[in-house]
Amino acid sequence: MIIPLRNQAADEQGAGEHVTLRSSVAWDSGAARAADARRILRALFARAAPSGRSPVPAAQALDAQLVVSELITNAILHAPGPCGLNLHLSAGTLTITVWDTSLEQPKVKETDPRCAGGHGLRLVHTVSDRVIVALGIARKQITAQLHLTANDNGMLNERQTAPA
Repeated sequence: MIIPLRNQAADEQGAGEHVTLRSSVAWDSGAARAADARRILRALFARAAPSGRSPVPAAQALDAQLVVSELITNAILHAPGPCGLNLHLSAGTLTITVWDTSLEQPKVKETDPRCAGGHGLRLVHTVSDRVIVALGIARKQITAQLHLTANDNGMLNERQTAPA
């Protein structure tokens, strides 16, 4: 399947932890798929080591794939028209932004173990360090940030979670 690509963001020049890696794609109505969005994210992660950055820890990479999947799936299910994905991997932060044509404020649903669906936005809030929703004139944009922390050796740590 060909993904209608409207724009592609360029990486900053140079090497090392302070170089920002970017990826950006927009799909026409009905063309977006969560699997394609996850593949774009994995390709961004694959560019990290050759650019001189520390690799993204496996646990945080899985969290990021979950966020991308949930946000793109919500755009596909709840918004008519095109949607897009913007990724920025900078000095310690992965920023994931998904935009769509819905003008509705997304709601985090109450936990109901009897329901199979409807938990996506709660999961996004759980694994992200920050989630911002911006409603515009013709579109909604949801941005999730995941902070990638480093230990004393400068290597990235896997996220530490507090016991429930």
